[in-house]
Amino acid sequence: MPHTPPSSSEAKNVPKHLTISDPSPWITRFTPLIKTGGTVLDLAAGGGRHTRFLIERGHSVTAVDRNAEPLEGLDAEIIEDDLEDGGPWPFAGRLFDGIVVTNYLYRPTLEDLIATLAPGGVLIYETFARGNEQFARPRNPDHLLKSGELLELVRGRLQVVAFEHGMKDSKPLPGVVQRICAVNDLAGDDEPHIHPIIPK
Repeated sequence: MPHTPPSSSEAKNVPKHLTISDPSPWITRFTPLIKTGGTVLDLAAGGGRHTRFLIERGHSVTAVDRNAEPLEGLDAEIIEDDLEDGGPWPFAGRLFDGIVVTNYLYRPTLEDLIATLAPGGVLIYETFARGNEQFARPRNPDHLLKSGELLELVRGRLQVVAFEHGMKDSKPLPGVVQRICAVNDLAGDDEPHIHPIIPK
């Protein structure tokens, strides 16, 4: 189903991240590493821009957000859940071939994310980092990654394919970001499979 961004008048009352319709270049770059037709969790899916992109690529998508209204009508498993209300992790016992997270950070869920990634699964994560408070929201340090935090999260557990941390001045959301692509294919002391840094 085609997605029509809110009009300028409507957008004034809509959070900025919900007005973005194009998928993040970081997500589109590394999605080809996810198993063809594999299951993907779009965490804090927002307006559904990545859910739509993943569906178009033939993935079976589970999209979760505290407000599922913008996701209605998508050919995906839609779950309305406030991940920050102290309730249980809604995906306990489930595994996904890919997990996509953008512009969202709630540290108590990070360990659950890793546990929810299937063997060979791909984590693609991009959100704001310390220093962003000088430019725009979010400014709360609870919502900003520390330097190298995503690297520490996956160290010894996932193979890092790519990592970046720094300032981006490109629209629609300029600021300081940290992003990672990592694969769940570490196995003891054996050297893991080598993945392309610009997959096709």
